[in-house]
Amino acid sequence: MIEDTSEKAEKAFLIAVDTGDDEGWSAEESLQELAALVETAGGEVVGSMSQHRATIHPNLYLGTGKAAELKEAKGPTGFTFVVADDELSPKQQRSLEKLLDVKILDRSGLILDIFAQRAQTHEGRLQVELARLEYQLPRLTRLWTHLSRMGGGIGTRRGPGETQLETDRRVLRQRIKKMKERVEEVRQRRETAARARDRRLLATVAIVGYTNAGKSTLLNSLVGNEVVAVEDKLFATLDPTSRRVNLGEGQSAIVSDTVGFIHKLPHQLVDAFRATLEEVVRADVLLEVVDAADRHADEHRRTIREVLDELGAGHKPRVVVFNKVDLCEAEQGAPFVVPRGDPHAVGVSALTGAGMDALRRELSAVLAELWVDVDLAVPYTAGALLSRIRERGAVAIEYRDADVRVHGRVSPQLAGELAEAARGWRRALRDGGPGNEGGAAD
Repeated sequence: MIEDTSEKAEKAFLIAVDTGDDEGWSAEESLQELAALVETAGGEVVGSMSQHRATIHPNLYLGTGKAAELKEAKGPTGFTFVVADDELSPKQQRSLEKLLDVKILDRSGLILDIFAQRAQTHEGRLQVELARLEYQLPRLTRLWTHLSRMGGGIGTRRGPGETQLETDRRVLRQRIKKMKERVEEVRQRRETAARARDRRLLATVAIVGYTNAGKSTLLNSLVGNEVVAVEDKLFATLDPTSRRVNLGEGQSAIVSDTVGFIHKLPHQLVDAFRATLEEVVRADVLLEVVDAADRHADEHRRTIREVLDELGAGHKPRVVVFNKVDLCEAEQGAPFVVPRGDPHAVGVSALTGAGMDALRRELSAVLAELWVDVDLAVPYTAGALLSRIRERGAVAIEYRDADVRVHGRVSPQLAGELAEAARGWRRALRDGGPGNEGGAAD
């Protein structure tokens, strides 16, 4: 991580192996994304190299011939660190360090560095630190002078501390244990806040998508002002932001912006950010934002599906938002046509506002599909509940002599509260309440 932006950027050389297993991505295309990650971290890419192999070399990642070429490129390019496009084993990392005498990073380590730079809140920093500690534990050899100090520069810190290795491992495990406890506290606080929000009975929507697809811009456009800072960078948003959004006709929802996904996202990050990503798991509906102007949109969607499945949220109802249609139309010279295949999909430009009304209508329709039919009677004393139902549901309310009949469609949460109130009313009538004139309606 570059901590003094006035310092000269560190020079990176990128390497990749194409085994043919990564559907939709060639090594060269994946290296382009890796280059963007390096630039986001504050580094300068001075060269790259890819190799087609049946399998990744167990010691050097690249084959021995390519590794020799890489060593020869050090003089002309002056690279100060190397980034591999796949996650390296500790053995591969050590072998490359010994061969090249420079820092060796892999894609996972680089993404962790970016997260460490960009996390702004206490919660975000906790989760990033946990992910980095778990990533570094098996790679501890030669990476630390001492765990109480962490210097600057992109990548995991190196040092000659071999004699302290076991001590450092013990310290690191203790840190991981404490960090997990603190992250669990964050999770519990977020769960408490979610329960309070559920009591307000607002529908919840989580924005998900590939990094830099325009999720934050979309939230700003839905809200009507800038609630999230927008940057044209990978992982511009790490810390979740939630806002109430008006969907029209009196219907509202809480919409949350979440961290972007990326190809080969480190598992440590998915695990560490699980407290934040529970916004996705708890949401009633997902807004899947797709950069319609990116030719890798299909591959991006595959990545999104994989991460959602890992989180246990792959089954969630969703609206697919094809964003940046203004760029597509400028390039194609014709109106954007929403691809077939998704039951709920719209084309929008979050930047210009085009298509946002259609998105609100589609989101409102999907939320309405989740509602359930009710036809129940509750006492007049349930006035607060009736007020919320009138605001949040599509119901007819009939005030009768002894009770109030509610029939129509409401959210599952409201239906549960209404059913409980109706059961209490029936018990009161059975136990000698004010007659049987107004039991639950059929």
